[in-house]
Amino acid sequence: MNKPQKRNTARQAASKKKPAACSKATGQIVISASLLKIFSVGTLIIGDSGIGKSESSLELISRGHKFISDDVVEIFEDEHGQLQGRSPQLTRNFMEIRGLGIINIKEIFGSRSLLEKAPINLVIRLKKWSKKVETDRLGLKFPKDYPLAGKMIPQLHIPVAPGRNIATLIEVACRVFLLGQKGYEAAQDIIQQLEKRLSIEAD
Repeated sequence: MNKPQKRNTARQAASKKKPAACSKATGQIVISASLLKIFSVGTLIIGDSGIGKSESSLELISRGHKFISDDVVEIFEDEHGQLQGRSPQLTRNFMEIRGLGIINIKEIFGSRSLLEKAPINLVIRLKKWSKKVETDRLGLKFPKDYPLAGKMIPQLHIPVAPGRNIATLIEVACRVFLLGQKGYEAAQDIIQQLEKRLSIEAD
């Protein structure tokens, strides 16, 4: 009974760092987020407390994606100028799930499910879905890049609502990002096909 209490105490100690802060000694910042490597994309998942970051991350880990950190992420710049993320030593391998408490990802899924660090390639913001907020349904307008440690990181928003499989949407968002890196955009593709068809019909 004492071990879980010790882990929980360690988690609380690290959580005190949650407000974004910069350490002059190490040149790193600490933010509240989850970090995974999904396919080949280092994905920082942010959002309000209780929005489902940890639960979505847990499902992604169960699908074979790599876990770096939950709840608290240390971000630093490597020698090549690339932002990297890692877990604080105290909470490494651990995740907090409402209803289950603190779980050890290494013990449950094995060491292959873990990475010590990952580059920050994409930021995914989970936000509560609202009828009052207009959502781009075609993918023609993407959110502005996310400012992080003096750099701008590509960002996607995923509205959260009952019945939406957030883990699947995050996977697809990473695939969309990878396709975008290759210059492909589905919305532009369908617009071009529509324009081509209209042009043929006009002739």
